[in-house]
Amino acid sequence: MEYKLKEEGDFKYIDEGKGEVLLLLHGLFGALSNWNGVINAFSPHYRIIIPLMPIYEMPLREAGVPGLTAFIEKFVHLKQLDNFTLLGNSLGGHIALVYTLNNISRVKRLVLTGSSGLFEDSMGSTFPKRGNYGYIKERVEFTFYDPQTATKELVDEVFSITNSNSKVLRIIAMAKSAQRHNMTKDITRITVPTCLIWGLNDTITPPHVAHEFNRLIKNSELHFVDKCSHAPMMEQPEVFNKYLHKFLERNP
Repeated sequence: MEYKLKEEGDFKYIDEGKGEVLLLLHGLFGALSNWNGVINAFSPHYRIIIPLMPIYEMPLREAGVPGLTAFIEKFVHLKQLDNFTLLGNSLGGHIALVYTLNNISRVKRLVLTGSSGLFEDSMGSTFPKRGNYGYIKERVEFTFYDPQTATKELVDEVFSITNSNSKVLRIIAMAKSAQRHNMTKDITRITVPTCLIWGLNDTITPPHVAHEFNRLIKNSELHFVDKCSHAPMMEQPEVFNKYLHKFLERNP
């Protein structure tokens, strides 16, 4: 199902349902549609908000973890959100971590899936092979346990991004920023209830990364999803939603 993209000021976002807010952050090559399974399952009982992060449009000097965190802070201020649950996948998880540390009183719960922040074998390290569709297809498929998840539409979209000079420069800047902003020393300060939902077959942020997050965030629980790689909410939406639902119920 396609959801309506709303626009307000400099922001584009999805806003579906009513009730307690779940704020969802996508990753580097992510799209709002990555979260469709969560919207479908939770919008009857929660308000689901997904801002489109300006990864490819923001000024190059701001292209990084601090710049995206500031963008989310402005968005939260605009929408007057408070006491919400923050979910992040991949780079979105990294932004969620930094946001939570900077705005601890606003975040009620934290959910991370395939999050960067401790270690990542990012696409940025092998970028770019301009014009090589086969290589891009291989890298996109590498993101998922089942290569069929990498639809032609998705591969075409990533291929188009990688053939834009300005977008590639921002991707490289984002990837380097994520690697520079290692969170090991900081995340021990996170005290909100945290749920880690991780692909057992994640090749980008492998399972040992999830165990490390679990060790460092004291009030955290860890769930692995079998036959799943870097995007559990896309690859195994029913399993992801089951863990998310139980976590929300246990931490009212």
